[in-house]
This record gives sequence, structure tokens and C-alpha cells, in this order.
Amino acid sequence: MKKTIFFVVLLASPLSGFSQPNIADLLRLNESIVHVSVDLGNGNTGAGTGVVVSNEYVATNCHVLANAHGANIAKYGDGYQPIAMKADWKHDLCLLKFDKLPFKPVPMRDSATLLHEEEIFTVGYPSGNSVPQPSYGSIKATYPLDGNLIIRSNAAFALGSSGGAMFDQNFNLIGITSFKNPGPNSFFYSMPVDWIKRLFDTPDLISLKTSEQPFWAMPNSQHPYFMQVVVPYQNHEWQELKKIAGLWTIEQPQLADAWYFLGTAEFESHQIAEAKQHLNKCMALNNRHLDAMLTLSKIALLEKNSTDLEQIIRLIKPLDEAEAEKLSMKFLALKSE
Repeated sequence: MKKTIFFVVLLASPLSGFSQPNIADLLRLNESIVHVSVDLGNGNTGAGTGVVVSNEYVATNCHVLANAHGANIAKYGDGYQPIAMKADWKHDLCLLKFDKLPFKPVPMRDSATLLHEEEIFTVGYPSGNSVPQPSYGSIKATYPLDGNLIIRSNAAFALGSSGGAMFDQNFNLIGITSFKNPGPNSFFYSMPVDWIKRLFDTPDLISLKTSEQPFWAMPNSQHPYFMQVVVPYQNHEWQELKKIAGLWTIEQPQLADAWYFLGTAEFESHQIAEAKQHLNKCMALNNRHLDAMLTLSKIALLEKNSTDLEQIIRLIKPLDEAEAEKLSMKFLALKSE
């Protein structure tokens, strides 16, 4: 692929504590995940992943296809040439159209039904792998954009996995793995299947040529706030994070993550009262916000508030038993002081 800055190496093993589909399940899903190849000209090629979403269509990222000389998909050593495509260049979702495909389409689940911290997994063809590879994690946030919800998860994906599938634990397709913010603690984003459904009714295209860019490839000043907060958050630039998150809370006051990043910036700046207020605002909007709970637990420990800490542990336990156990040990130590 031509754009590589937004990708890192796929995790080799699942995160501890997350459910895993068994081998039989993965083999079944393998029937619906295809390898996408593109001709970039001058003997150069690119690669990505595609997901079979109907008897005629394979969904992938537009940035895999953009301005290529041609594209095809492959499965089990057989190649298939598309007869047309449909494109939503801004949202980085394209459908390759074929005569009837011999593969099973995956069921799809709308983004509005997703839960914070819901366990998910992704499947794609990272780094030249000849078979699809899974990666495991959970939904960390959903962000409103143009009438639907961008999905952020901690399930890593790498170069070649663009256009891959994100599934829930019932094997419904919930997103197309698309891009990540750069940095040591990567934020991985997937496009919602709602935009795939909308694409079915758009006109067919023949050319892969375009001058449009996906929203995430625009200059940082044109990024949505959920992208703008990441670099200062990763670089511990707390005053810059506080500034951006503050603007975000004004623009989207009902979005829990905006208050979380504001509260985090305040906590790290030792503005504990303000941090506590805004993290609790986050929790009032989303009572499954694990990261906000973990920061509130730090405040409870700092204030030696065993009552608050005990309540936080009860909220965390259904979401992450390992974290709840760690905090329980700290709670016992606090009570014994």
C-alpha cells in the first residue's frame, strides 16, 4: 500500500483476558476474508484485505485501491477480477463488484448497538501472510462522524490488514480495519458497516483514479477532535491536551471520551478536584468507561478514599477482572493503614 504511516506490527498473541474464537470458527470466517492486490504501475504492487459482504461485493479500504492501475482479489490460489466498484473516498470504504462470488458473505451489525469494552477481534492479511491472522481486543470508544460511529479498539493491525474485518463475539462484522494514529500506544480505528450498507445504493465506478483523500489523511488541523487529542496524550503534553479536550467538550458535550481526556489532562497536571469532576461526568455519560474508572481509582488511592475505591472496583469487575483484582489488593492495603 502507498500510505504506511498509520500502521504498526500486528500483535502476535491475544491480549490476556479476552475471549478467543476457536480454530473451527476462524476457519469458517476464513471463507469470507480475501487478499486484495493492486497494480501500482512500474512493476510495483500493493496489498490489502477484503471482506465478502454479499454474493457480488467485497468491502475494503479505498486507500488500498486509490489511483492503482488495477485490482483483483485472491482466495485459495484463485484470482477474481472485479467488474466495477463503488467508493466513499472520504470515509475510506470501497466495494469491489464481481459476478457472483463462491464465498460466504458475513452478517453485519450496526455500530449504534456496540458497547464500550465489548470484546472483539480482527482478521486480516498483515505483512504478507498467506493466511488471515486474528488480533484480539475490545471496543475502547465510538465517535460520531457524519451520522455514524467510528470505532476505536485496542486490537492491533498492521500493513496489509487495511480493509480487514472486525467481528463481535457472535461473528457479526462490525467494522473495517482502516487506520491508526502514530505513537507508542497505538489507537486503532475501524469504519462502521453502516457505511457499507449505504454504499450498495450508490453508482458503479470503473476507474480507481481519485483526487479525494480519506478524512484521516487530511492535515491534523482538519482532523476530528478524537484524533487531535492522541499525540498530546501520548507525548504527555498535558496543557495542549487540556486545550483540545476542552474545545471537544464544548463541541460534543454528550461524548464521554471528551470528558475523559479533559479529566486525564487535569489529573496529570495535579488539578485533582477538576479531574475528579470531569471523570465523573464521563462516567455519567458512559458507565462502562474503563479508562475513566482506572484514573478515578488513582484519585481514590491518592485521597485514601476507600469508599470510592470499593465502588470503583465493583464497576470494573464485570469489565476487567484482572484490573479489579489488582485494585482489590490495593483496597485491602488501604483499609489496613
